[in-house]
Amino acid sequence: MKIALAQLNFLVGDLVGNAEKILEAARHAETSGASLLITPELALTGYPPEDLLLRKDFLHASSEALAGLARRAGRIALLVGHPETDGNARYNAASLIRNGRIEATYRKHKLPNHSVFDEVRYFTPGSEALVFELEGVRFGVNICADVWEPEPALLAAQHGAQVLLALNASPYHLEKQRTRYETLRDRVRQTAMPAVYVNLVGGQDELVFDGASFAMDAHGSIVSQFPAFEENLGFLDLQGPQLVPGKIAPDPGLEASVYKALCLGVRDYVEKNRFPGVILGLSGGIDSALTLAIAVDALGRERVRAVMMPSQFTADISRADAHQMALTLGVRYDVLEIDPIYGSFMAALAQEFAGLPFDLTEENLQARIRGTLLMALSNKSGSIVLTTGNKSEMAVGYSTLYGDMAGGYAVLKDVPKTLVYRLAEYRNRIAPVIPQRILERPPSAELRPNQTDQDTLPPYEILDAIMEMYVEEDRSAAEIMAAGYAEPDVRRVLAMIDRNEYKRRQAPVGVRITHRGFGKDRRYPITSAYRP
Repeated sequence: MKIALAQLNFLVGDLVGNAEKILEAARHAETSGASLLITPELALTGYPPEDLLLRKDFLHASSEALAGLARRAGRIALLVGHPETDGNARYNAASLIRNGRIEATYRKHKLPNHSVFDEVRYFTPGSEALVFELEGVRFGVNICADVWEPEPALLAAQHGAQVLLALNASPYHLEKQRTRYETLRDRVRQTAMPAVYVNLVGGQDELVFDGASFAMDAHGSIVSQFPAFEENLGFLDLQGPQLVPGKIAPDPGLEASVYKALCLGVRDYVEKNRFPGVILGLSGGIDSALTLAIAVDALGRERVRAVMMPSQFTADISRADAHQMALTLGVRYDVLEIDPIYGSFMAALAQEFAGLPFDLTEENLQARIRGTLLMALSNKSGSIVLTTGNKSEMAVGYSTLYGDMAGGYAVLKDVPKTLVYRLAEYRNRIAPVIPQRILERPPSAELRPNQTDQDTLPPYEILDAIMEMYVEEDRSAAEIMAAGYAEPDVRRVLAMIDRNEYKRRQAPVGVRITHRGFGKDRRYPITSAYRP
């Protein structure tokens, strides 16, 4: 028997389009000899639909789309993820469609309510098993978080399942695939069943779903592995309930995986929201250079515009490097001098600033002029502004509200500065597009003479390590110091992180690549007296 896995990219809320995509996959799978097509979790609505699930009209439209899908499905059996209602209860469900009708429905048991997940807000947990027979093989169904705990899979085995099918909308973060392997291997060992893991692919706001669907035999060995970060209608062969070894896509490695995730996040945010293209400020620094490379790789050079906005503090080498990179990538490149605008602002404020020294006020004014220019270009063209700040800067507030934070999508929002350099070096190994001098120069905002980031910040190796322990691992100040970091650095970094929550709340959405980014999965109060 052959079964098909629909590792596809769905658009949240596009019930008609998603149904058509499933039907197209079903027709292709049937033509290829498959007896069963499995979709990811909530494939019909896209994932996560969030508060659309609180709308009765949306749920009714989803039900109608599922019924229409069943009528048009053909001879192949379909296992489709969708929301289901029963009275006032809503369920995260998967239905078996066979012979033109909905034959049975499984309701997800385990509802995650942590990190980026908020399913308890929307769904009621199910409790029953679903086991169905197809060509003499009995398949058990789980949905995503069900396989992270033993009970749902064991229940399926108790009801006679021989193969476990897991429908997933599992977002990417660093090392996530390894954790998936370990988790599913536990289920396989507990149930003695082979397992098939079908995952969503695509970008949805800050989340990126990497696909990377796979199959595991009853001994816990990977027998099939789909490529990550791309759509794939793939096939598995079974001899009875045993999986036949198939193709195993290679692991792309950490830097390649992150880079692909960032490209996919940008591409889907721009295309699904129907922006004609993107604009970004190209400064001659590492962050904007990497952002430009990602934008071009994601969208093509024709849809990317770079704008250099130099001031009196911009180094000649920054101008030269920005121009060279734009030429290398072939993007539209414009230069807008900001000194005349800055001079007008300073003249207007001369009386207010009389006798006061140059400080952060004048630095931020330059950043806000640049943000205003980029947003004006965005309004005229319809293209979205990509911001270029990284996670390290976002953490400690080394960014300007309504300045370099102004824009619609923050590509590097969850990428620490040290990883920015690794990604830039990775991209240059593919083809050298980022001038080497950008990689070698000390990073600088160039908002005052001879400025470097380390004038006001610890070295990024130290900053990033402290940030990771505090933000991503919830370590205390004492624990971080016990790990070998100097108390002044720890106190300073933690204080900056805490007092800049208000800035992060106003930041644009951006791609999440760690297990805790500044977005859905980290919700701290802005007003708080607690200081660790």
